[in-house]
Amino acid sequence: MNCLPSFRLRRLIPAFLLGLSVLMAPVLVLAVDDPSEMLPDAKQEARAEAIGSQLRCLVCQNESIEDSSAGLARDLRRVVREHVAKGETDRQVMDWMVERYGNFIRLSPPLSAGTLLLWGMPALALSIGLALAFFAYRRRAASPKAPPPLSDEEKARLAKLTKE
Repeated sequence: MNCLPSFRLRRLIPAFLLGLSVLMAPVLVLAVDDPSEMLPDAKQEARAEAIGSQLRCLVCQNESIEDSSAGLARDLRRVVREHVAKGETDRQVMDWMVERYGNFIRLSPPLSAGTLLLWGMPALALSIGLALAFFAYRRRAASPKAPPPLSDEEKARLAKLTKE
């Protein structure tokens, strides 16, 4: 009797996986790009794909517009292809996108004072923290020791002052 449930389980797992794959098939079809987006000229299409691979999907934020299936990414791919079809250079298309959406749209933003500051701030903060800890430790180590205990005369005077 123990082998009966495992036999059923061995038959149910493939059936379950087959059913799951049948249910997931329509979702996978939605991820396929529309061939009508593509430019008829292969060189222009390759340029458009190269430009699109450098642009961030503003919905996904960690994928290029070429890799994303979001609606906004599809719109941005269409815009890139329109600019390429007009005969604009890669630089002109990128400049147009950056002007419209800011440097955030680039997957690899250019090196500037802002990006250097952004990347350097953790090291700067750590350096300042270590320097403050070092100087605080030095000051504490250089501070005088605890005062010596009160003499009998000072204890008597303190007792007299606290009685009043």
